[in-house]
Amino acid sequence: MTALVIAGGGLAGAAAACELARAGAKVVVLERSTEPSHKICGEFLSTEAQHYLGRLGVDPLALGGHLIDRVRLVRRADIVEAQLPFRGVGLSRFVLDEALLDHATAVGAEVRRGVTVGEISADIRFLATGKHDLRGVRRETREEPEDLVGFKMYLRLQSAQLAALAGVVEVVLFDGGYAGLQRVEDGRVNLCLLIHRRRLAELGGIGELLAALSRENLHLRGRLEGAERLLSRPLTIARVPYGFVHQAQEGETLFRLGDQACVIPSFSGDGMSMALHSAALAVRFQLAGASPATFHRQLRRDVERPIRRAMQLYRFGRSVAGQIILLRAVRLWPGLLRQVAHATRVPSEAWLGNEGSEQ
Repeated sequence: MTALVIAGGGLAGAAAACELARAGAKVVVLERSTEPSHKICGEFLSTEAQHYLGRLGVDPLALGGHLIDRVRLVRRADIVEAQLPFRGVGLSRFVLDEALLDHATAVGAEVRRGVTVGEISADIRFLATGKHDLRGVRRETREEPEDLVGFKMYLRLQSAQLAALAGVVEVVLFDGGYAGLQRVEDGRVNLCLLIHRRRLAELGGIGELLAALSRENLHLRGRLEGAERLLSRPLTIARVPYGFVHQAQEGETLFRLGDQACVIPSFSGDGMSMALHSAALAVRFQLAGASPATFHRQLRRDVERPIRRAMQLYRFGRSVAGQIILLRAVRLWPGLLRQVAHATRVPSEAWLGNEGSEQ
């Protein structure tokens, strides 16, 4: 039996390995990290992500995930809170990715760690290298990615500040970007932030970023006061191609998964769900003998509309006027965020194992 090779053992790659191995396929996962690693990710598992993990037999709550049912928008002294239309879970990729790789091994997949895939080779069938492009199969985007910088840090907050984040994800809006704060496992807090490079330079660079933003935002200052940083240095990334959806090409031989297939703005909190959806869909098409191009066309039909809506929201929410209007609109119509959450997610009728049902 010829092995199906997956380049990348992150969320999408490990999920695909689990499904393929359970179906009786011979699977090899090539993962460059030799041990669990942190990823720049908001780490919010919405209802569809939990659906797909449940299909694999992985329970994020059993892994220590923190339940989230509300969102809190903050801009300077203006704060508004709304109920989410589902219960999300905060769980770090450090824990989740490793649990999925362990699960893949348990159901029969072979995981080879410390393997760097610099360029594509003929035996690779699934491309799941996340934000890292390989030579010869780079993502083709219609527009140049914006000059944005992503930042991530884990924190141990003071007890009162940690309690204030129970069950809620906070989105702190500021001129030129936004930050997300939410609890994950073991009482840790994930701080993810996206900012334009020009604005970052004005604030003094990465080293001064949090201090500068805290001076602007008393709410954020309160959250961070006395906080312990749990990483030796922040994780950073630049020029993420938000809005990218791979265009199917006849004759292509690779199934693209996760960020190699589509990239939704982090503002929507649905990146992990789309990664898991792409993995499950690719496995279904592979086992049915369908071509990668056929898979990519179907994935595009599933994700193009929610990604387009998320891009519109993301661009609107980065401007000062847009931020002010957004908070006022949510205050006047608390159900607005519920509508936005539905509009920027893979529709429930497209979920594998959930066809025809409503969520």
